[in-house]
Amino acid sequence: MELRQLEYFQMASRLKNITRAAERLRVSQPNITVAIKKLEAELGIQLFDRSQKQLALTPEGAVFLNRIELALRNIQDAILEVNDYKQLQKGTIKIGIPSMIGAYLFPKIFSSFQRRYSHLDIYLYEEGSMAIREQLERDELDFGIVIISNASPNLQLLPMSTSQIVACVPEQHPLAAKENIGIDDMRETDLIMLKEGSFLRQLILQKLKAANITPNIVLESNQIETIKGLVASGVGLAYLLDFIVKNTPGIKVLPLAEPIFVDVGLAWKKDRYISKAAQAFIDFCKDTLKDNV
Repeated sequence: MELRQLEYFQMASRLKNITRAAERLRVSQPNITVAIKKLEAELGIQLFDRSQKQLALTPEGAVFLNRIELALRNIQDAILEVNDYKQLQKGTIKIGIPSMIGAYLFPKIFSSFQRRYSHLDIYLYEEGSMAIREQLERDELDFGIVIISNASPNLQLLPMSTSQIVACVPEQHPLAAKENIGIDDMRETDLIMLKEGSFLRQLILQKLKAANITPNIVLESNQIETIKGLVASGVGLAYLLDFIVKNTPGIKVLPLAEPIFVDVGLAWKKDRYISKAAQAFIDFCKDTLKDNV
């Protein structure tokens, strides 16, 4: 039994898809297929039920996955600790960033950090805040620069800024004449929403559901410039963070009748070993905050 086989099996189980697992691990699909078949042959059991469209674990496969998760994590932490002896001469950092935050806040942090630690490899993964927070808990990422409001107690948080959720309305829309937007204004309004995995999407949909309003979602996108362009063109209304839409032509920015503020910051898993490369990033973010005070 090889470590590589266990890693392939773990990723295929998480993503429920061999092709996606191969893309995430940056190997070919046949490599994963062969490795899993060898693992099944060695164990003498079938790990996956291949009769369904979506890859699904057998009961035996679920038990096996549960047992190896901790073992793989311990091995990963052991490797990180050993690599620390290289005195930060090499290292990798995997950071998850929502498109809304990545386009406006992260570039300054990233460029400054990269100049100081050019020998470190940084991998960026773009997902929604909710999806990134889940990936942090599954040890798939080192950090997330995300909306940290109402985050899991399993995550360590470093608040970086506070932003307000605002309604973005086409300048010619009847609602643009209002001073603020109430939840009842959404009953007959076309909405442009961020995709699944977004904290803002989840929060707004919860508010609408509580008001017994069925949202009329006309388009979904994680591309912020696309959303702003659609709003300015009169396609619909969108909810975004205030710093993103400030002074955007064609858009009237309105506060909510019941204001909602969210914290943006750095998040990482509490009980995970922190490599020297990761600690350097935490310290850099803390120093950046001090400089901006």
